[in-house]
Amino acid sequence: MPAAGLWLGLALLLSGGGVVDESSFPLGDLDRQAIEAAEPTWGSAAARVEVDGEAIAALATVEHGAEVVVFLGTWCPDSAREIPRLWRILDQLPDPLPFTVRYVGVDLGLEDPAGEAPAADISFVPTFVVRREGREVGRVVETPEQSVERDLQELLSLRPRGGAHGDLQSRPSIRLCSPPCDPFPRWRSRS
Repeated sequence: MPAAGLWLGLALLLSGGGVVDESSFPLGDLDRQAIEAAEPTWGSAAARVEVDGEAIAALATVEHGAEVVVFLGTWCPDSAREIPRLWRILDQLPDPLPFTVRYVGVDLGLEDPAGEAPAADISFVPTFVVRREGREVGRVVETPEQSVERDLQELLSLRPRGGAHGDLQSRPSIRLCSPPCDPFPRWRSRS
């Protein structure tokens, strides 16, 4: 179990004064409806979120074909803050989206039934992993550097160059690194 998951589980156990029932957490591949069914307040929270219109306009113009995989926990306060914001952003973009979004629910140990979270080295939730051409371009970990919409727009503007080592074209404001990356600052990009 990742250390972060162990500490989070312990904190939840101690703060609640009882046993945490993980059986109610939606795990694995999820869609928005399944998440909203588990956490109905997230949908209404999305309607109240104010987003950056300029960043939304830029997101609408990113090159098609990227994938954003969102690792989240319905038990996590950071997920409860950032996922409604993501939904508000997605609701403001034209249909069809220029990128796909997939959700993976994790338990307190940051694990999911298919083992995607451990394979992706997820240490905190939510984590937004951006991929192009099947390779990770970068990620927003737990708390965005600027905002979800600005951070995603910058990452979705990156592309693999196709070199043998998956070198990336980057904008100056994004720090690229090779694994293992320090989860701080909250952004992490891989080559």
